[in-house]
Amino acid sequence: MVKLNLNKTNRKRNANSGFSLIELLIVVAIILIIAAIAIPNLIRAKIAANQASAAESCRTITSAEVIYYTAYSNGFAPSLVALGGPAVGSPTAANAQLIDDVLSAGTKSGYVFTYSALKADPTGAYQDYALNADPVNPGYTGVNHYFTDEPSVIHMNISAKASATDPPIQ
Repeated sequence: MVKLNLNKTNRKRNANSGFSLIELLIVVAIILIIAAIAIPNLIRAKIAANQASAAESCRTITSAEVIYYTAYSNGFAPSLVALGGPAVGSPTAANAQLIDDVLSAGTKSGYVFTYSALKADPTGAYQDYALNADPVNPGYTGVNHYFTDEPSVIHMNISAKASATDPPIQ
């Protein structure tokens, strides 16, 4: 008789253990609601971080250009690769080692950096340059487009490729 009571007790425990399908669906629904709230905020934070990195990379390149201009023949670098280069040996005009390898490759933190050396003088030294930073995937990796040139003022445009006529960033 004791065994029968234990079996009935065990059956009641087994029938009552675990979660019902409704309880599990409620938990899943709550998790989905929290994810729906959090994911857009994470994307906005990533875009803001990429844009801050792009603006700072433009500042880094303009600073490197000033150093390059004074160190190598009173002219600006012919390319981003010349500003970068591997950190082996002594710096040269073709391997100045002023910016990191990632930035000198032209893509960093969701932005593509397009560099053009301009206005070569009779000695072949470039007296101006133009740098554009545009999002790799507009709306997802960034929204703002940036531009800078010899005066080292960084300009921004929200809807199209930036130029010297766009307002400067604050």
